[in-house]
Amino acid sequence: MNLLTPTHWKDYELIDCGDFEKLERFGRYILRRPEPQAIWTKRLPESEWKKMAHGVFSQKGAHSGEWMAPDMPENWIIHYNARGLKLHMKLALTGFKHVGIFPEQAANWDFIYESVKGMKVNEPRVLNLFAYTGGASLAAKAAGADVVHVDSVKQVVSWARENMELSNLNNIRWTVEDAHKFVKREVKRGKKYNGILLDPPAYGIGAKGERWKLEEALNEMMTDLAQLLDEKNRFFLLNVYSLGLSALVAENLLKVHFPNVRVIDTGELYLKSTSGMNLPLGVYGRFNSL
Repeated sequence: MNLLTPTHWKDYELIDCGDFEKLERFGRYILRRPEPQAIWTKRLPESEWKKMAHGVFSQKGAHSGEWMAPDMPENWIIHYNARGLKLHMKLALTGFKHVGIFPEQAANWDFIYESVKGMKVNEPRVLNLFAYTGGASLAAKAAGADVVHVDSVKQVVSWARENMELSNLNNIRWTVEDAHKFVKREVKRGKKYNGILLDPPAYGIGAKGERWKLEEALNEMMTDLAQLLDEKNRFFLLNVYSLGLSALVAENLLKVHFPNVRVIDTGELYLKSTSGMNLPLGVYGRFNSL
């Protein structure tokens, strides 16, 4: 198992973390947000956190709250430029503490970009499930893939479309639907994909009220996805952010559903703060046929 973190991203910085919070820079703005994984004591003094933060998220309920950010714009743009991959993405302060990207996923964007680039297939077909605002979709499209982007929330699909346009890309296929229902329909149609990206939430509600609980539904979905993935020219990425699951769970799922794959890369995604602390942010499992 490996530890994986983004590198060479000038527009993002984890400054410090601890006491169940994190202090991050997105472009020119510094934000202070809750972080349940950061159970240790922060390195920098409270006075520095207060001095630096342009926006502070105050938790009001289990999954919502409000921002105190009087001097920040409604939205702003950040840039990602690494290994030939150039993306531009809109950020905004949401009522769920999120801003439009999960920075640790940049390490997976590189993997997606390189996997598509390395394929001996003209315009590989890539399916991105629970696709959110589309960082992974953009990475695949920038590398030359035919991308299908699936998310059950219409607003974030619209946000992903904006990010596509900002990144000077086009022709991503947008689908607002429950991911599991979409997958089952694709299996019935006999569809095949060269790449599948799966980044499910711990809990979720679909476009028509469908309930998703990771531990109950993931194994069944993996069974269906194994039927959709091309047998030869292929790659697969599973990313899970759940406090109860380890990288061994991701490894076992991939071994069970793709028994012929020889090399599986699994581990933890993390962000390294400039104060010296490493913040774990989920587990991943992935492989490709390169």
